[in-house]
Amino acid sequence: VIAALLLTYVLPSGSFERVENEAGRQQVVPGSFQLTPDTEPLSPVTVFTAIPEGLGAAHEIIFFIFLIGGCFAVLRATGSIDAALASLLRRLGHRPFLLIAGGVTIFAVGSSTIGMAEEYLPFVPVLIVLALALGYDTVTAVGIMAVGYGIGYGVAAINPFTLLIAQDVAGLQPASGIWFRIVLLVLFLPVGIHHVWRYARKVGEDPSSSLVADVVSDDPPPEPPAAGTRLTGRHRMVLGVLLVALVVLVVGLTQWHWYLVEMGALFVVLTIVIAGIDRMHPDKAARTFGIGAAELTSTALMIGVARAIQVVLDKGGVVDTIVHGISVPLQSLPGALSAVGMFFVQSLANLFIPSGSGQAYVTMPIMAPLADLVGVGRQVAVLAFQFGDGFTNILVPTNAVLVGLLAMAAVPYDRWVRFIFPFMVKMWILGSLPLIAAVLLGYS
Repeated sequence: VIAALLLTYVLPSGSFERVENEAGRQQVVPGSFQLTPDTEPLSPVTVFTAIPEGLGAAHEIIFFIFLIGGCFAVLRATGSIDAALASLLRRLGHRPFLLIAGGVTIFAVGSSTIGMAEEYLPFVPVLIVLALALGYDTVTAVGIMAVGYGIGYGVAAINPFTLLIAQDVAGLQPASGIWFRIVLLVLFLPVGIHHVWRYARKVGEDPSSSLVADVVSDDPPPEPPAAGTRLTGRHRMVLGVLLVALVVLVVGLTQWHWYLVEMGALFVVLTIVIAGIDRMHPDKAARTFGIGAAELTSTALMIGVARAIQVVLDKGGVVDTIVHGISVPLQSLPGALSAVGMFFVQSLANLFIPSGSGQAYVTMPIMAPLADLVGVGRQVAVLAFQFGDGFTNILVPTNAVLVGLLAMAAVPYDRWVRFIFPFMVKMWILGSLPLIAAVLLGYS
């Protein structure tokens, strides 16, 4: 926020002319940028007033995130997710390829739909036990989870923490363009599965080729999953209700024009139904809901602070100046290459803003009008944001989930980079192709 204030002192104020397009959305008019003379500089006090203003401006998404946190805390308390994942991993445990392919797919789908990330950490010991039992190593175990998580966030279908926020900032209908992203998810999954499987097979044939062959951990080996994680009939009912809710969510977003209020109401109903099926006492359900909401307080505050950056830049009148400055070199490029440029800018931004929600609020107010100027659809700008944020989540050392995974598995970061960097190169290359195709196909 302080850096944003300093930018308003350095950069001149300016603005574009905007018109309403056929979809009723305000769109920048190319070539209309003009400097705004005699603009009063912002007071240093703006740094402090912008934070509550940012929290207020982002109140809908903040409260929606609290509702999601509470709902999934109640869901976790039923043990259904743990039991389902443990059951699937046990069934696949003696089939190496199915374990890797199924594991990557499961984690990708969880991240793509409901934005699961930290929720995966309890399953690291399970994967380590299975991987070691099959003759693989801890890098394989982390790879199964992390690659799925990265692909799921990179090609999110309805992820409320990244996609829906980015589309909201860009002025797009929530979950619009979903089928293109689902196709990309299906196409990218085999790439991730192949990367993990090829490494695992190499380690299985020659254990000395393991990237952590010389790493000695002081921690005892993780315990195998407890017998209490067996999938029961009640668990199946809870999971069935969750599946129905996700279907209703997709239909609501794509057909009934739902937004945050309607989605929040759905998660409230889902919480009540899940607690009822589990026969959870109302007091326990309420406490669990509150704890789950509290767990996402830092995320909610981060969103508010990120929104405060936009508040400062808007008040200083420099957002359009920044957009104009970035657009000048990009306008000389074909639209398809401009989209690829956005992808790499977002990848770099994720190093400094590892929160997907925060990155959406910081970068999309710039990238959305930039898309108008360089002649690509705003949906393409959102896709570039997803790729840049999601894929690099499993590379940058500032990502808390990645750090947690590596710490639990005792995998040094430098060894992880040796494993994951070739995959990232594939994603940067392959991710550029659908962006080019999206521009050529008029994806908007």
